[in-house]
Amino acid sequence: METRKRVLGQEHPSTLASMANLASTYWNQGRWKEAEELEIQVMETRKRVLGQEHRDTMTSMNNLAFTLISQGWREEAIELMKSVVTLRTKILGAEHPYTIKSVEALEAWQGQE
Repeated sequence: METRKRVLGQEHPSTLASMANLASTYWNQGRWKEAEELEIQVMETRKRVLGQEHRDTMTSMNNLAFTLISQGWREEAIELMKSVVTLRTKILGAEHPYTIKSVEALEAWQGQE
């Protein structure tokens, strides 16, 4: 990842993909805070560089929502997932598998009250 940052730049799609992969590794290891910090950085950069409606940006938002819920930040996770559902429905359609998975997660989280 550091090599990609140096050679390609911090905002290059390949660099961002490497950062997202590392965040996923942290998440799988239960290293929530490290995953969250990296996911926020990737998400914000993708929003700025690719736009909020880009698939990669929506994926970053989705991943961050899962990290937030894993840390007990339920309200924040729900609000972010609501945004993901809205965007995915608009861009990908209600029947797209990614949209459906996000809707299912949101409904499950909201049902935990």
